[in-house]
Amino acid sequence: MSQINRLSNGGRIDRNKVLSFTFNGQSYKGFEGDSLAAALLANGVDIIGRSFKYSRPRGIFAAGTEEPNAVLQIGAT
Repeated sequence: MSQINRLSNGGRIDRNKVLSFTFNGQSYKGFEGDSLAAALLANGVDIIGRSFKYSRPRGIFAAGTEEPNAVLQIGAT
């Protein structure tokens, strides 16, 4: 798995357990213990939404549930 924005070691993820997910119709891979934001950033996704009025790109701003730029539905398909 090629994730240019991920450190090769360290952190609190289990690199032996690869998980697949989709975001905006694209398939990505992450590791068990990743947050959705960390997995998206590791895969090179830096725009997660657009402003409602001017359609300006919005990226990941916070590291928790207070994230103002992400309105996501998380669940199994």
